[in-house]
Amino acid sequence: MAKQGSYEEASIRVLKGLEPVKQRPGMYTRTDSPLHIVQEVIDNAADEALAGHGKRIALTLHSDGSVSVEDDGRGIPFGLHPEERVPVLEIVFARLHAGGKFDKGTGGPYSFSGGLHGVGVSVTNALSRRLAVTVYREGQVATLAFAGGDVAEKLALRRAGAGGRKHGTTVRVWPDPKYFDSVELPRHELLHLLRSKAVLMPGVSVTLTHEKSGETQTWLYKGGLRDYLMQSLLADALIPLFEGEHYAEEGETENFAEGEGVAWCVAFTDEGAVLRESYVNLIPTVAGGTHEAGLKEGLFGAVKGFIDLHALLPKGVKLMPEDVFSRASFVLSARVLDPQFQGQIKERLNSRDALRLVSNYVRPALELWLNQHVEYGRKLADLVIRQAQSRQRASQKVEKKKGSGVAVLPGKLTDCESRDITINEVFLVEGDSAGGSAKMGRDKETQAILPLRGKVLNAWEVERDRLFANNEIHDIAVALGVDPHGPTDEPDLSALRYGKVCILSDADVDGSHIQVLLLTLFFRHFPKLIERGHVHVARPPLFRVDAPARGKKPAAKIYALDDGELEATLDKLRKEGARDGSWTISRFKGLGEMNAEQLWETTLNPATRRLMQVGYGNLDFAATAEAFTRLMGKGEAAARRELMELHGDAVEVDV
Repeated sequence: MAKQGSYEEASIRVLKGLEPVKQRPGMYTRTDSPLHIVQEVIDNAADEALAGHGKRIALTLHSDGSVSVEDDGRGIPFGLHPEERVPVLEIVFARLHAGGKFDKGTGGPYSFSGGLHGVGVSVTNALSRRLAVTVYREGQVATLAFAGGDVAEKLALRRAGAGGRKHGTTVRVWPDPKYFDSVELPRHELLHLLRSKAVLMPGVSVTLTHEKSGETQTWLYKGGLRDYLMQSLLADALIPLFEGEHYAEEGETENFAEGEGVAWCVAFTDEGAVLRESYVNLIPTVAGGTHEAGLKEGLFGAVKGFIDLHALLPKGVKLMPEDVFSRASFVLSARVLDPQFQGQIKERLNSRDALRLVSNYVRPALELWLNQHVEYGRKLADLVIRQAQSRQRASQKVEKKKGSGVAVLPGKLTDCESRDITINEVFLVEGDSAGGSAKMGRDKETQAILPLRGKVLNAWEVERDRLFANNEIHDIAVALGVDPHGPTDEPDLSALRYGKVCILSDADVDGSHIQVLLLTLFFRHFPKLIERGHVHVARPPLFRVDAPARGKKPAAKIYALDDGELEATLDKLRKEGARDGSWTISRFKGLGEMNAEQLWETTLNPATRRLMQVGYGNLDFAATAEAFTRLMGKGEAAARRELMELHGDAVEVDV
């Protein structure tokens, strides 16, 4: 074994400035093409228009491969920062976690903008061979240029020409080919992005110019979401388009900030492809998120209420949200004061409050519309009921007999009502106390609960025929409907009763130990469930922060997964104007301390929970088996000691 180099104070390397982005670009942006780093510049221009300070965004594809974005907003300030004593224009492009969107308090420059990740155009700069910016502001013109993220041409100022009334920012970017699979911008995605900005900002002109051909395309919509959806749908809508918008006003009781809200346009079609597009503060969320979940919940609640009111549901038919949503096309534009996204490229919204925000505004609007248009309501009800009947027929299956009769399910299993494994899930819950909260907080239609007492047996070296001597393992196997098997077996999974098997344990060290024991059981004796993506780990929060009102943000309960997320939450509260000590931090000692509502909101609700699918990652089966042997094998004490000596300093033990 090769001897490693010395480990001393000088061994620790501190990545400064934009180095982290250059070292790991995939953590900050898409690397298949430069589209996302160009989008960061477009988003800044759109934020100016969203704030009411611009009416034009012009993108040019230059002959030399560079891209420029010009807006007529206020122009980025270029004076010295009062604390940093560096031109603000330089800070915006050369430092991570810097910008005008952190200040969400009264009088901040942006009440609503595309997120608070704080990377933005600094990532664009880091991954470009050259970036040049020109600002027109207050009768002056400021220019600044970077090369590889570093200042190449210092800030230069000159007086504007005649009149000096021009204002705005122009950014020209030369993406560095070494960071991307291709430097070509995907044409279809770029056109969709620019068109969507125009759709979401009626009255704002968006243009695309090809310097080589001289061709220019312009998008300027005045009809907004309705016109866009009508032009995009191939099939005829079953009922007239359902559209609306609602934004919170000062003093509303729903605990939403003034100006937060949503605009929507929904079409229901009997056949053909559906179109679904969602946005948060003009940022396209191609992977959906909590705002789409809110639309789904609001539509379902209103349609189900109408069907129940008019007694339209046939006997034996149960409605599910997907029955309403499966034939819905929509364009959804949410406005959220402090959006939290999954990942740096902001493809999915994670903000829990967005679900309630959208649902609370969409549901009453659709309820009112349906009861004003009963004939159309009945047409929609008919479509939804047919979808439910079709789903139920597809999910029917014959119970497989085992031995002399049907397997008797464990008495402590609280089963779900549905028999459709595409939507069914079972939670293996640590402890009876947490099991009780989970039973009360779950969705009874699709979620089953199996509480486990104590720690499950380490099954790594247990022979298969001895497994069922352990009651917990026996109950798990019978509840799932799958027999133990090996990696080369082809087990019969036709009797599998749940599409998702979710391990739910406390967020502390003991909970992690139980996770490992259950993962050991599945990997050793039910490997095909892992291979086919059925096994998941739920991630409950360790902390709850009761945050005070700050600026436009009302008081709120914020959940944090671990210490790192807690510190990030507190740091964000400070930036929003909350003073130290004005918040209250509660630490959950275990799942049993959560009430049913908290457990649903943080861990069970598919729209707001964090659920990780279990897989082998970069390792194959053999390498994973070797790692399990070192961790779980009885004769592997020396190997475990070596692991602890090698990595022990990197672990903070929570005892």
